[in-house]
Amino acid sequence: MPVVHRLHSSSRALAGHGWRPAVAASARRLSRQTSVAEPDNIETNNDFILSILRAGPSLRDTKGYLASFSPRPPPRPPALPALSPDAWAMSAARAAKDEVATNVQPMPAASPVVASILDPVYKHTALVKLQGPFTDRQLESVARGMVYLEKLGLVSIIVVERDDWEAGSPGERQQAVDDAMRVAAALELQGAKARPMLDTLVRLGPHPDDTNSPATERMEDPVRPPEAHALLSDLVPLRSALRAGEIPVLPPLVLDSFCRSVRVDSNDLLAALARGLVEAAARPGRRPVDAAPSSEMNLTPLRLMIINREGGVPSYARGGLPHLLVNLSSEYDYIHDTFDSSWKHSHPYALSNLELARQCLAYMPPSASAVMVSHRSPKALIGNLITNKPALSSSLPHALLQSTGKLTPDTPTLIRRGLPVRVIRSLDEVDRPKLARLLEGSFGRTLDEKAFFNRLEHTLDFVIVSGDYAGAAVVTNEGDGGRISYLDKFAVAPEHQGDGTVDFLWVALHDESYGLGLPYSVNPNGGKEGAGVPRDLVWRSRADNPVNRWYFERASGHMRLGKWVLFWCDAEARIRERVARRFESGGGRRTGFLEDGEEGRVQVWSRAIEAIPSSWSA
Repeated sequence: MPVVHRLHSSSRALAGHGWRPAVAASARRLSRQTSVAEPDNIETNNDFILSILRAGPSLRDTKGYLASFSPRPPPRPPALPALSPDAWAMSAARAAKDEVATNVQPMPAASPVVASILDPVYKHTALVKLQGPFTDRQLESVARGMVYLEKLGLVSIIVVERDDWEAGSPGERQQAVDDAMRVAAALELQGAKARPMLDTLVRLGPHPDDTNSPATERMEDPVRPPEAHALLSDLVPLRSALRAGEIPVLPPLVLDSFCRSVRVDSNDLLAALARGLVEAAARPGRRPVDAAPSSEMNLTPLRLMIINREGGVPSYARGGLPHLLVNLSSEYDYIHDTFDSSWKHSHPYALSNLELARQCLAYMPPSASAVMVSHRSPKALIGNLITNKPALSSSLPHALLQSTGKLTPDTPTLIRRGLPVRVIRSLDEVDRPKLARLLEGSFGRTLDEKAFFNRLEHTLDFVIVSGDYAGAAVVTNEGDGGRISYLDKFAVAPEHQGDGTVDFLWVALHDESYGLGLPYSVNPNGGKEGAGVPRDLVWRSRADNPVNRWYFERASGHMRLGKWVLFWCDAEARIRERVARRFESGGGRRTGFLEDGEEGRVQVWSRAIEAIPSSWSA
């Protein structure tokens, strides 16, 4: 229930043109309290560069970042008119005469490299929920992260929130205003320009044009619409701040039907801003993004960042440690159903923040993502911006993540709209043309459809499909009696590579094969839901396949077989039983991958796989 407050006289002054001196004064107070000196440019730049290097972006990650944030190419100069040799000579003579007469030397043209450095990056926006309370030191660290993101082209629109605000308290509104001023001061101390926006930009109530909203038409999953909305005219002050190179900082205030300023949950304000910014960027008659000068920016948010004190969403599969990557389309309900009651005390806002991500991502582009991160890991936001991937891959072996100690309570949770994932066990239910197109597009080869599907009629175990055949994993039963579980095809459409589909697909593959029998394999994707006997999963890949590095990280073992590399993932439940028996007998942990009496299993696998005919046309 929103609480109504009258606009205090000092707040009215700040909402006009008097906010700059107030922010400066707040910055001076914050500087004295934290003993922070003026930022050292060399030290700051070094820290900024190291933060980028720690992200470890791949070539594909770098290309994806540059596609969104690199400077737009300048318009091509008009072609020179065609002149005859005599005309060229006369033109050159006139130019030489003019140069001597005026004694002006022509300015050399800047090289393309210099021009690209001088041209600023093409900027996008991010919505940021800053959920405190934070100490001055913590706020300093968060503000530095926001400044680094701005250098990389992502300008934050910050909405403040505090867990200790009491709804209905007399000073509630002034507390929100004061906190926005404090955040703006922290940003200014880090060298950024910030603008506290104390005028309301959002109105309570449903959107007046829900049925014809461009954003609504793009929504794939029905979600609860925001309880507030922003009209195009409401966003003029926000756009003004962005054009001036300032980071907007907003208290969670909206305008009710009586034109009164009221405080609401920041989630309602953020959801309304997400929708309003997308609609503003897509309004009819707007100049295309590629035609915009480099000084402008794309208003469509690319990220939603929830910076809080509790970190990401706890995972049942990881014993309460955070989810690494969430597929909202297939995991949202399951996360709610498996949310432990104890987490309601340790992570009281996890589910409401997950709902916020679901609302905002429904309007944002498919490539957009949300990240829930603790204030103790602000630099993880840089890695997320550059790679658009989780800090750790969710498809890596669970035991590996735990044993290395890289997975901690402060590890961020990356959230994507994602795609539904389903398991198909009958070839009759497979859309053969769509699967064929996916395989050909992913592998760049022509599929021998008749031979391929004829073989599947006798050997198919299951097919995992992501979305409308955006990705697929085909598993067959091979060898004598079909005892070998063979990953025949694993493919992701080119347009979905790098958007999390590959990890979602591999996790489902794990849950349906070598991860069966484990509690964290109980996922509602239409498959066995964790019940059953686990099986070793085997597959092969050409030795020169660039994807092999990704396979090496996920496989239990591998062996070179001529032009092929044979990979396998051992059944996890069986490995745990064997390890437990060894320790009970005092034998310790074995370093090899073969058990006594199993030395020939790789040879059995290799013989069976070598007998599998090619799926491709010559």
